[in-house]
Amino acid sequence: MRTDARASVYPRVKLRVAFPDTLVEPCFMEPFEHQIAGLKEMLLTMASHAESSVYKVIEALGKRDYDLAQRVEADDTVIDRFEVDVDDLAIKLLPQASRASDLRLITVAMKVSQNLERVGDETTTIARRVQELCQDAPLKLSLDLPHMATLAAQMLKRALDAFVKQDTAAARALIPEDKQVDLLNKQNHQQLANQMINDPESVTRCLSLMVISKSLERIADHAKNVAEEVVYLCEARDIRHTGPQEPAPGAASGVTKL
Repeated sequence: MRTDARASVYPRVKLRVAFPDTLVEPCFMEPFEHQIAGLKEMLLTMASHAESSVYKVIEALGKRDYDLAQRVEADDTVIDRFEVDVDDLAIKLLPQASRASDLRLITVAMKVSQNLERVGDETTTIARRVQELCQDAPLKLSLDLPHMATLAAQMLKRALDAFVKQDTAAARALIPEDKQVDLLNKQNHQQLANQMINDPESVTRCLSLMVISKSLERIADHAKNVAEEVVYLCEARDIRHTGPQEPAPGAASGVTKL
């Protein structure tokens, strides 16, 4: 009996959500529709891996858990493989797309996949720094890393939920929150720079914490990118360099079925 090769590569992940009313029984689908459904499911599974990686690395940071940080680093190869497979399928589907909405969905899937892969890279960076920090005594600093980490993780979760539900109102509301994470990163870097001046022996640990703070800020950036892609998917409007203004008259503002 033949087995699905992908099943041996990707661990089974329980998806948090599914696209509402967009997936129907495969036996009633045309081949293109079936493949589009497969693209969505693949992207959702990748999103679950990326989101799980963020929460695990935050836990490893808070508990100084060396073993958990190692597992997060090792799991990055799974997310990398998903990006390759999403791109491969999307490229095959592009010539078959006859509707503008299908073209947007396919191109957005590739962009979201790229951002999720970058999230995986950032969690790997954090995991490596956590492993280094576990080798030394903790610094007695009141850094706002836990709050920053929570904000970044919540932004990613909400961006992915907005993508799944195709909720542009939620996506637009999320985008300005990136500035708060940017401010926390700036404050962390200033505090760590002062610590290095006052205690030269803490330089190595401070640099690791700076890298972690920057990676958390980048995760929030990728969450914002996903939110911007949700707006493009549903409204056919590119707001990446213009900000989340009000949607144009007649544009989608809630759940949109493509």
